[in-house]
Amino acid sequence: MLLVEDEQTIADVVRDYLLKAGFQVDMAGDGFTALDLAATRQPDLVILDRMLPGLDGVEVCRRLRLSMSVPVIMVTALGTEDDRILGLEMGADDYVTKPFSPRELVLRVKSVLRRSIKEFTPEPPVEAAGLELDPASRTVTHHGVPLALTVREFDLLAFLMRRPHQVFSREELIKAVWGWDFGDLSTVTVHVRRLREKIEANPTKPELLKTVWGVGYRFDGKRSETETVRPDVSGPDMSGPNVSGGDHGRQ
Repeated sequence: MLLVEDEQTIADVVRDYLLKAGFQVDMAGDGFTALDLAATRQPDLVILDRMLPGLDGVEVCRRLRLSMSVPVIMVTALGTEDDRILGLEMGADDYVTKPFSPRELVLRVKSVLRRSIKEFTPEPPVEAAGLELDPASRTVTHHGVPLALTVREFDLLAFLMRRPHQVFSREELIKAVWGWDFGDLSTVTVHVRRLREKIEANPTKPELLKTVWGVGYRFDGKRSETETVRPDVSGPDMSGPNVSGGDHGRQ
């Protein structure tokens, strides 16, 4: 994987935890180097600092999304909702705010990779409302046209398509799709909005991915699969030492 962090102390701590977890780690200290390494090394995942010299993390994420489907976890000392939403809208699959626990970061890395790397026998394809979703190849087409989805967008759509007409709260979706017992619920909101932009004829008047006001979201659409069992997903233990950083006063 590729770790992009300009604060060497933080980079060393995170790298050590990742190495102990069995990952191979390439490192970059600025945005342009990160893009070059991503192109040549083709990492399974990118851990990306929000503020970097030369080219900031948001722009790096945007450019990565134009050229590859690698999962991205954004790390930042900026904790505002607007900043988190900006990172997610640029295509980040997850968002971690400094100070953070290195153990938590490793758990989130594993959670994202479980969904992006085929470690288990995939579920059968599912079709609904012109959408064809294939877990084996992790591809989605809409009336035959391929859709470019991030890891989390794919997982969220797959979860809802297999459970049509069932309403799920944002808390339930955070647990089921992200594997968290808690988290920033705006993460779900942003991913729903991005999915609507890709699958709806009119995202402002969605026909497939509906909002049930005061409750949550549901997917409306006839499908061929019949299983609609809700998973009971428990979140990870987030205890452990914290990593902090000021990004040299830029954040």
